[in-house]
Amino acid sequence: MQSREPIIRLRDVGVRYDNVIALEHVNIDIFNDDFIGIIGPNGGGKSSLVKTLMGIVEHSGKVEYSPSIMRGGKPHIGYLPQISTFDKEFPISVIEVVMSGLQGERGLLGGYGAKERNKAKEILHKAGLLELIDRPIGALSGGQLQRVMLCRAIISQPKVLILDEPANFVDNKFENELYNLLHHLSEQMAIVMVSHDIGTISSVVRSIVCVNRHVHRHDSNIITEEQLRNYNCPIQLISHGDIPHTILKEHHGCPHCK
Repeated sequence: MQSREPIIRLRDVGVRYDNVIALEHVNIDIFNDDFIGIIGPNGGGKSSLVKTLMGIVEHSGKVEYSPSIMRGGKPHIGYLPQISTFDKEFPISVIEVVMSGLQGERGLLGGYGAKERNKAKEILHKAGLLELIDRPIGALSGGQLQRVMLCRAIISQPKVLILDEPANFVDNKFENELYNLLHHLSEQMAIVMVSHDIGTISSVVRSIVCVNRHVHRHDSNIITEEQLRNYNCPIQLISHGDIPHTILKEHHGCPHCK
């Protein structure tokens, strides 16, 4: 039975950029067995919440980390950014990208030896990417690059993994493979995943956090339009079936909404 002591605790946290309030009065706990989906409108503070969890943004209030996730005096958190922010023109190979996830342990000038290379090869093998180890990252597809970046994020065996829109720029086949891989990883670490597609992630995550300046945690992967309204979280609900479709709120002037 896993402990229900939080590994990250936010109390009355606020984030402000100049005169713009991004987050205010945030109170939330992250546990070691969490698999959380973060949803909310653009500009609602999702990125600010992620940066706060990672300890890389100035904030008011209190952010506390369990000793179990600290390494070298810092919270040990794996991070998978949106691949659109990664420079594919940088001359580096797949295995070098993955090993760079160990930089925090080796230091900037530490270099990598056989031990690190074998560790990278092992994780690439598990991700089905071993045949690509020496390929330049610029030659990868979007799905391949996303898997490589995921390997980089988890090679140091973090206790918490944060992903920012991991299914962007990838096809449906890889999206399914990604979520299957995350399901297995969730048995080893807490996962926090930002996504705009609640219809898809609701079948993967165990809890949902709505962010729109304020933060509301919903300890279920099922969330209704009424709950989103109560949380002041104005996003679209997507219904998946034989014909996937978006459910829109009734609006004046639409002949189909009478």
